[in-house]
Amino acid sequence: METKIKRNKIQLSDHFTYFKLIRFVLPSIGMMVFTSVYGIVDGLFVSNVVGKTAFASINLVMPVEMIVGAIGFMIGTGGAALVAKTLGEQRRDRANQYFSVLIGATTIAGIFICILAYVFMENICLALGADSNMISDCVTYGRISMYFNVFFMLQNCFQDFLIVAEKPHLGLLCTVIAGLSNIVLDALFIYVFGWGVAGAAIATGISEAVGAIIPIIYFIKPNSSLLSLVRCKLEIKPILKACSNGISEMVTSITSSFVSMFYNVQLIKYVGSDGVAAYGVLMYVLFIFAAIYIGYSMGCAPIIGYHYGAKNPSELRNILNKSFKLLTFTGFVMLIVGEVFARPLSSLFVGYDVTLTNMTVHAMRITTICFVILGINVFTSSFFTALSNGWLSAIISFLRTFIFKLSFVIFLPVIMGIEGIWWSNPLSEIVAFIISVVSLSLMRKRYDY
Repeated sequence: METKIKRNKIQLSDHFTYFKLIRFVLPSIGMMVFTSVYGIVDGLFVSNVVGKTAFASINLVMPVEMIVGAIGFMIGTGGAALVAKTLGEQRRDRANQYFSVLIGATTIAGIFICILAYVFMENICLALGADSNMISDCVTYGRISMYFNVFFMLQNCFQDFLIVAEKPHLGLLCTVIAGLSNIVLDALFIYVFGWGVAGAAIATGISEAVGAIIPIIYFIKPNSSLLSLVRCKLEIKPILKACSNGISEMVTSITSSFVSMFYNVQLIKYVGSDGVAAYGVLMYVLFIFAAIYIGYSMGCAPIIGYHYGAKNPSELRNILNKSFKLLTFTGFVMLIVGEVFARPLSSLFVGYDVTLTNMTVHAMRITTICFVILGINVFTSSFFTALSNGWLSAIISFLRTFIFKLSFVIFLPVIMGIEGIWWSNPLSEIVAFIISVVSLSLMRKRYDY
């Protein structure tokens, strides 16, 4: 029986067929999809129970939470690549030390950053364009979120490290438990108790704590995975290495959040708070679809890092080729789904307002065009992070999520009005796709994939 279990268990050192690759990344995809679904529950309850102004308020301040939490994305992704590479070099004890140092660094840095964000939250919200009707809800949601944002960072870290530990199913389980907690607490705090945006923030915060505490308990206790939290000394080198590796994910998170803020500013200028509400729905739905690509890339990254450390270029080529085929096929399927379900998804959030619903449907049908190539762009950045080339990954992410999107959202509305804002996202992804293909081609000889 034990031999059969070991035979069925997928290890990072394996050769990956399509079936085995999909099996290994599926929990990561499920984890990210479920995270995106429970992440929009706040919006659903607030929009339908409290109203569209409150809904616009939490969407206005949401990028701040993502920027503050970006350190978790950076250390998690970059640290996972470092730890996976170290495991591939057969240095398990050292991998555990790196893992423990990085979790500690995330906690300390997170506390400091959250305190600063809490103190300056009102100034931040005013700078984002919050008016007298929105400012109270913005500050309330933002400050309560900062109480829990350290757990958000840790949850993001552990999602990557659980894959490296060959326990992606545990990561999915943690996400499901945290998500169900958020859904139940949202219904209780917003619908039953009537706490409004404060209830939404508290519910999300508690669910983030649940998602972080379960992995902490698992890794502290003796376990059957490749990783454990152990006593260690503070080391700057692995922290800097992880930050260097994962800087693209931090760049992606920060620049995406900053660009979202600018989108909101432009939308307020052209159509008012209804535009912010429509864009909020658009981002929620886009993240659900993009979560499939993010989850796939997260699941593949430890495999790539391991075989890079083990000096096995043939498996790197295998993963890259299979990934491109899978992502292209998925992209066309997602394009069709996005176009067909644009109205039902929009109505789910803002069906009580016909004008707002029509605006959201129109914007969504334009945005879904980018689904065909979005997966390649996400995977390319993650691929170079896993190869410990964080700076190239960061450049690709910075161009895609900041330079291209910001340029389009600034200049296109001058020519096309509100239509230019909606077209900014797909056009930036098309240009980013060209950059991704060129980068992969130029680096082929260096990494022999």
